[in-house]
Amino acid sequence: MTRTLTVEWSDPAALANAGRTMAGIDFLRAIRDGRLPAPPIAQLMGFRLAEVEPGHAVFEVTPGEQHYNPIGVVHGGLAMTLLDSAMGCCVHTRMPAGGAYTTLEAKINLVRAISDQTGALRAVGKLVHFGNRIATAEGRLVDAAGKLYAHATTTCIVLANGG
Repeated sequence: MTRTLTVEWSDPAALANAGRTMAGIDFLRAIRDGRLPAPPIAQLMGFRLAEVEPGHAVFEVTPGEQHYNPIGVVHGGLAMTLLDSAMGCCVHTRMPAGGAYTTLEAKINLVRAISDQTGALRAVGKLVHFGNRIATAEGRLVDAAGKLYAHATTTCIVLANGG
């Protein structure tokens, strides 16, 4: 039986332009609170920014069939995307208005399979280091009981520190 999924999103250029005028923490809080739209990737994959504080970000998703790979479980890319988002947003919380960064390297360990029976998952990101040129963060993907599904680390390069 064929299934259908409809996805709607807002103009990503307008969102990025708004982000350049705000401190990172304020930008992310505006997305979390619905004052700015979620980015298209969040709409496409069905996740949301649930928490954001300095050096801390949490994304939530409930895995479904639309996330499955050909072998009948959720594709590892969902875990990586959530963890990359959580870890990157930890860095983003420290960026001044006009600041820019990007992921330079990311490493993930998938420790158990995810299915549409797993229930809600939370990708919890924590900033480890924020320097002039390099930032690092770590993340954990857990279920409601705290069971670990994946963990990751990232290194980001700071491209511009605002101003």
